[in-house]
Amino acid sequence: MKKYLPSALMVASSLALTGCLQSQQDEKVTINKNPYPSTYKVLPQQTTLVKNATVLTGTGERLDNTDVLFVNGKIEQIGSNLSVNGAIEIAAQGKWLTPGIIDVHSHLGVYPSPSVESHADGNEMTQPNTSEVWAEHSVWPQDPGFQKARAGGITTLQILPGSANLFGGRGVTLRNVPSQTMQGMKYPDAPYGLKMACGENPKRVYGGKKVSPSTRMGNMAGYRMAWAEATEYKRAWEKYDRDYEAGKNPTAPVRDIELDTLKGVLDGEILIHNHCYKAEEMSMMIDLGKEFNYHSGTFHHGIEAYKIADQLAENGNCAAMWPDWWGFKMEAYDMILENVALVNAVKNSCAVVHSDSGKTIQRLNQEAGKVLYRAQESGFELTEQDAIVWITLNAAKSLGIDDETGSITAGKQADLVLWNSNPFSVYAQAEQVFVDGAKVYDRFDEKYQAKSDFMLGQQ
Repeated sequence: MKKYLPSALMVASSLALTGCLQSQQDEKVTINKNPYPSTYKVLPQQTTLVKNATVLTGTGERLDNTDVLFVNGKIEQIGSNLSVNGAIEIAAQGKWLTPGIIDVHSHLGVYPSPSVESHADGNEMTQPNTSEVWAEHSVWPQDPGFQKARAGGITTLQILPGSANLFGGRGVTLRNVPSQTMQGMKYPDAPYGLKMACGENPKRVYGGKKVSPSTRMGNMAGYRMAWAEATEYKRAWEKYDRDYEAGKNPTAPVRDIELDTLKGVLDGEILIHNHCYKAEEMSMMIDLGKEFNYHSGTFHHGIEAYKIADQLAENGNCAAMWPDWWGFKMEAYDMILENVALVNAVKNSCAVVHSDSGKTIQRLNQEAGKVLYRAQESGFELTEQDAIVWITLNAAKSLGIDDETGSITAGKQADLVLWNSNPFSVYAQAEQVFVDGAKVYDRFDEKYQAKSDFMLGQQ
């Protein structure tokens, strides 16, 4: 792992060559934190009134025979017997309305369909720390999987790098809309995520190459060395800023895009998303965050999250889990089907159901339904209004966007799904899907069944 060097050692000789660089020093050096800005534009929309739906708000409420009005992309009113001149009315008697589903763990676009070697762009397996890579630079927006996910009610999703490395790189949050570019899908101003990975994956990948890490203690040492280096990088930039404000005309630190990402975490601007299965490892990662003064974020997969549910809630960690994937490797062995329910049962918890799959993202509502069924079977007093939170509001909290989306709340974005029946039924189908109040999917209207350019002309 490289060591951070003060830039003065590297640039002093060049500064001595010419006085013309002095004027450049006088202008403060800054880092562009968003060099690939979102160009997302809300699609054409109309004032819309959904009438007499069963509404799951995403905040723990169920409202029967309820109207929801959305105007200019925002939810304006929730109530009964609403009437608005000029609004498109959707008769929703017998249908269910929920917030748009949010998947916090997807690889669409970086591992797109068709799944071939030339499309495998999600794992930069070249060194244990690849914080410098950004998943958005691999996203192929023409992946047919995005439309299939829209048909399943997915309105927002986080695209993550893979879990081969201790630090896999940055993830990006996307709006699930048809687009020719990644920037056209990029969720404006959503925080970046940093993918980390515990356990078997990094030690297996690099142990086989006879380099560190090859053990779990090697994993932990690698994290600590990286955060120690990032801490010094952060201090160097802070000193530069102080000296500049004091008029000392300092030389800026040498730019390092790997350390930029880690510094972003230390500054509280980038959120951690950590592939981590085992209870003791999640607990150590919480302590690691405290050692280096950052928040340990969301634990993904969390097979053993039920064992430390109290600690996760106390520390403000979300746990993004599967309903029933387990046993495919040793660290995934100690699973129980009540995992999500037990995490959810703790006060101030943040239980999330995620996919990590190009197929199950198409039915994330049913994945949450599996949890609900098993929990009820085991005596948990959970209902549909509880289960919807796992794939809407809690998912939005995990991504740092819950002030804008994730629930049917006046003033929030009109990210909505109209279902033909109870969304946790195996027979449920999304009939209409809205992002920012714009219809992006309609089961009965081909105009709203987008095909990627790649699929045009395909049988």
